[in-house]
Amino acid sequence: MIYDIRHVTTYSYSSQVSFARCSLRLKPLSDAGQRLISHSVDIKPRPASRASRVDFFGTDTECILIEVPHRLLRIDSRSRVDVSRKAPARDGGSPGWESVREAAFDSSSLSAGAPIGYVFASPLAPIQEAVTRYAVQSFPPGRGILAGAVDLMHRVRTEFKYDAKATVISTPLQEVFEKRHGVCQDFAHVMIAGLRGLGLPAAYVSGYLRTYPPPGQPRLQGADATHAWVSVWCGNETGWIGFDPTNDILVEQDHIVLAVGRDFSDVSPVDGVIVGSRKQKLAVAVDVLPVE
Repeated sequence: MIYDIRHVTTYSYSSQVSFARCSLRLKPLSDAGQRLISHSVDIKPRPASRASRVDFFGTDTECILIEVPHRLLRIDSRSRVDVSRKAPARDGGSPGWESVREAAFDSSSLSAGAPIGYVFASPLAPIQEAVTRYAVQSFPPGRGILAGAVDLMHRVRTEFKYDAKATVISTPLQEVFEKRHGVCQDFAHVMIAGLRGLGLPAAYVSGYLRTYPPPGQPRLQGADATHAWVSVWCGNETGWIGFDPTNDILVEQDHIVLAVGRDFSDVSPVDGVIVGSRKQKLAVAVDVLPVE
């Protein structure tokens, strides 16, 4: 499936900003499940400099510097991506989760896709006893890693309420877990923290969802903005599998990967620093349209 993606980020400032330095993570990945066909980013006002690099996690990050006074910053990203991804059956067989945990800690690779980089706590997904106890209910002794992750994903979907007003980016994991309310970012962090508490490698994935579902299928939560889900390492043979706890589905062709990291702090589509404004307003618009 080929998708055209438009992602427009607009910052409006209450007073003039004299300087801005931003990091953009807006270029979709090319990996085993998708191929980037084209990508462009238009920025107003025009940056004084633009430089790209690939970070540790394999994300293409563009650093921009704006030195002209402005009260509006508009970043218009457009991409075309070919997605060809097939998820395993929810009830499919897989190695026992204990053996996957052992294999992860035995791994000697430090590459971006190596499991050991996603086993330990991270700033927004700390390992907490209550969250680990919650996750362990899905992983009795000997259970397959796939079956356990599917069960945990389903429980998060059914026991947590999607509420766009319940949290902000800085809401601590403990508060999200206690209130059982949040958005896709929160649900991903809860699932990741629970898996890591058991010693299982779990990555945070930022990306997009198809805006208009196929005929007869329900519209997915989070399709109007960037979305977040979880990638779980399921052993050397199976590799990484995507789980979307917001919608209780395994990741296939409706998901487009933008960036992968330990948590949201590694993959924020736009972040940076500005000089000169006390208040700002952020607006984000996303369209993901299949190419007929």
